Amino acid sequence: MTIKLVLAGCGNMGYAMLVGWLKSAKLKPADVFVVEPNEALRARAAALGCAVAADAGDIPSASTPAFVVLAVKPQVIREVTEAYKRLGNGATTFVSVAAGTPVATFAGILGERTPIVRCMPNTPAAIGKGMMVVFSNSLVSEATRTTVADLLSASGAVATIDDEGLMDAVTAVSGSGPAYIFHFIECLTAAAEQAGLPAETARLLAMQTVYGAASLAAESKEDPGLLRQQVTSPNGTTAAALGVLMGGDRLKTLVTEAVEAARARSVELGK
Repeated sequence: MTIKLVLAGCGNMGYAMLVGWLKSAKLKPADVFVVEPNEALRARAAALGCAVAADAGDIPSASTPAFVVLAVKPQVIREVTEAYKRLGNGATTFVSVAAGTPVATFAGILGERTPIVRCMPNTPAAIGKGMMVVFSNSLVSEATRTTVADLLSASGAVATIDDEGLMDAVTAVSGSGPAYIFHFIECLTAAAEQAGLPAETARLLAMQTVYGAASLAAESKEDPGLLRQQVTSPNGTTAAALGVLMGGDRLKTLVTEAVEAARARSVELGK
């Protein structure tokens, strides 16, 4: 069999990526070999028509896949990577979506001549609306970078950075960022209930407002700051609220401190 891509790990992120590749026809089921030790997770990959195995040792020895995508937790990434050493220092490009694990770690296991791409996704990738940021070592060709970006685009937007050190900032902004937005929805819902709205209505208003505003910002050619101004009438209700949020740069300072805390923790975890 000809294997184009080996997917190591078919948990939430791995499965979401796999579904995206197949749904967008970027890959066919026959192109993908899934390695997943969990029987239930392995079964759902098999249900999509992909070849599956519980162990990397079951990958056909005559096969040299173009890509191995490592979609496992950072806690087990080193152990999992060890199982693919035979594919290192060759034509196979390794793509990792494990947070906090630098390219040097993979090179140390797979060999210094291994093409390696490090990707930081976020949870909205599960519905094809993620933010995928990639860094590639010098052994990854331009053509391969383009192919990787195309594959990842099935899960959302793709951005490239040339300095791996910026991955800590990426983690703090887009990697952890969905949690910040979820918490804002929680807070806006609670505030709506405090203002007298029924719980179900409060939740709908908060969630749809955040969704609609984000969609408008994404689709509009206007800067978000200008969109904010367009909603804000002088001495109106929005201006009153923004006086609280923006007074003394209150919200800006809080968000900046939050991102810096996440970035600093990412640096610690990468050591």
